[in-house]
Amino acid sequence: MLDLLLGAGGGTATTLSQELPVTRQAVAKHLGVLDRAGLVRSTPAGRERRYRVDEAQLARAVAQLASVGSAWDARLRRIKRIAEAIQQANQND
Repeated sequence: MLDLLLGAGGGTATTLSQELPVTRQAVAKHLGVLDRAGLVRSTPAGRERRYRVDEAQLARAVAQLASVGSAWDARLRRIKRIAEAIQQANQND
């Protein structure tokens, strides 16, 4: 949904639902969640709302997720080294 909004420069629940395999109501609910998370901003557009991605907020979210991902990668590398050491010790016994 974010990709569609970024590519089109914005959209409504109706226009987005035409591009997705879900109902307009499902799209509207997802847009509401993205709005509450601050990833999109909405403005009235007739009887609907037009949504646009808040690119600054999205960039902050991406940076935070990258940081969390890096931390987990480091943890998993440590776990792998420990498991390999245990496996090596068991083979030497």
